[in-house]
Amino acid sequence: MAIRSSLSFGLWQFTPARAPRLGLRAMWRAIQTRRQLAEMDDRMLRDIGISRVDALHEAERLPWDLTPRP
Repeated sequence: MAIRSSLSFGLWQFTPARAPRLGLRAMWRAIQTRRQLAEMDDRMLRDIGISRVDALHEAERLPWDLTPRP
């Protein structure tokens, strides 16, 4: 019964065997989105409420630095 409830909540996705792959996927996504953010023009950045300085600061973060910033 406990296994079924765990599976129903999707916890099976976070097994230790899959952890490295999920981490690499998250880092690759961070690289892509940070690159896109750096390529945005000032109008696009204003639309999403981010300054050029904040965008460049985010784009310069290391791929494994995945902690949210305030």
